Amino acid sequence: MQSLLHAAAMAPMSIPSPSWSGFDIPLPWGSLRIHAYALCILLGIILGLWLTAVRWKRRGTPEGSLWDIAIWAIPFGIVGGRLYHVFSSPDAYFGPGFNGTGDLSLIPQIWRGGLGIWGAVVLGVFGAWLGCRRSGVKLTAFLDAAAPGLLLAQAIGRWGNWFNQELFGGPTTLPWGLQIDPNSPNFPAGMPSSTLFHPTFLYESLWNLIGVAILLVLDRRFHFRRGRLFWLYAIYYTLGRVWIEALRIDDAEQISLFGITTRLNVWTSIFVFVVAVIVFIVLSLRGRPEPDTAYLHGREPAAVAAGADGPSTDDSSDVDDETSSPIVTDTKAHDTDGSVSDTGAHGNLRNNQSDLGHTAEPTETAEESHAGVTSDSGSASTETTASSAPGSGPEAGSTK
Repeated sequence: MQSLLHAAAMAPMSIPSPSWSGFDIPLPWGSLRIHAYALCILLGIILGLWLTAVRWKRRGTPEGSLWDIAIWAIPFGIVGGRLYHVFSSPDAYFGPGFNGTGDLSLIPQIWRGGLGIWGAVVLGVFGAWLGCRRSGVKLTAFLDAAAPGLLLAQAIGRWGNWFNQELFGGPTTLPWGLQIDPNSPNFPAGMPSSTLFHPTFLYESLWNLIGVAILLVLDRRFHFRRGRLFWLYAIYYTLGRVWIEALRIDDAEQISLFGITTRLNVWTSIFVFVVAVIVFIVLSLRGRPEPDTAYLHGREPAAVAAGADGPSTDDSSDVDDETSSPIVTDTKAHDTDGSVSDTGAHGNLRNNQSDLGHTAEPTETAEESHAGVTSDSGSASTETTASSAPGSGPEAGSTK
């Protein structure tokens, strides 16, 4: 026991930062640098797509449609995320106050870090919409399937900030404080080298992982549709992003609203949270006015169309035939002929009119005979003979 306590006392009461941020692959003309930040983003995309693929398949969607959507959504999302970061933290690219002293060549260098989630979501959704239109599926259905996977991808991708030693919070004395290399360009000037910082990357990663579990449980319980699970994702994520973003001390655009000056991402998170709550409530109050199918209207497979749109064309024509003629000549009526023997009803009816006995209701036939109503082919006695033929009981002759 004493040895365990001693080992616990000697354990570092902080989170060390990695001493490397990537590795090089030698090539004939030089070397290829593989950045840990990019690997974290790639791993997040892979795991997010895996979870989305499992959920997407359960909706009965076309095989391969997920990849048709992903090849549009992922590139658009990366470009959108980079653009949002550049314009929300413009000093390094355009200079302070856009005075032209920045380095524009840094903009495409995403391996250095810097992908804004809101730009990634906006342009990523636009790319997903293009892919959904081409695949014949609803964007809202895809967003509902992808919401937990998107949050999982964010949870994994956040570890790229740890490798880059960036986007950490203010100083802290908590035992899980983050160590930052004093020689790192991201280390705050004027602070002691032993200063520990809030590991905001870890806070957000854990918050997102918990959110994945919450979304999966809620969706299994309530089966959210029409984009509502996606808006729940936005509500949950922004709720955590507000307080996590407020801890960070890296350079960011400051915005003043209502007498409060804070980071742009804080205001963005608040705005998205409010919009997401409103949209979720409106969608919930609307009920379910349309069939629960992931396909766009007119793009459903035959089986889905038959189940979602109600009676098929053949069924509706059968109804019209029943109401317009006393003799039904659809396939179902002819199939019942097999229950009548060749020596039975076929021999009793002229011109092989055995269908009449099977298509007419027994009660209606009896009433018509009692009232003295005759059929088009002869007299009431013909109907009576047909209705009493073998195999023409209520179940064998009904087409309704």
